[in-house]
Amino acid sequence: MKVGYKELLDKAMAEVETISVDKAKELHSSETAQFVDLRDIRELKMEGKVPGSYHMPRGMLEFWIDPESPYFKSIFEQDCKYVFYCKSGWRSALATQTAQNMGLSNVCHIGGGFDAWKQAEGQVENSD
Repeated sequence: MKVGYKELLDKAMAEVETISVDKAKELHSSETAQFVDLRDIRELKMEGKVPGSYHMPRGMLEFWIDPESPYFKSIFEQDCKYVFYCKSGWRSALATQTAQNMGLSNVCHIGGGFDAWKQAEGQVENSD
């Protein structure tokens, strides 16, 4: 293996903004942030999600944020702070790095992910 997941994560963590759960809670209570849940749909159904978050499977990221893609989602043309999260913060770190490399500005991720959010008693709603 030329580059393992640990190296990829270390590189991503060095390049992206990682926010604490406390900062995420502040952003969640503002109207200037859009939370994006990168987890698998099964994870959402089992554990719920951050209220008001937009679900985007990690595997669709490149296609949904690129305006040239036939799969582009207009939610990614908003003027806001995008807060990505996954279960533990690994997928979201890689996704944040990819989004930045593609030109999506004002994006960060929650350190520790949804697990940290729940541990800090962040609000959770059932997924539809």
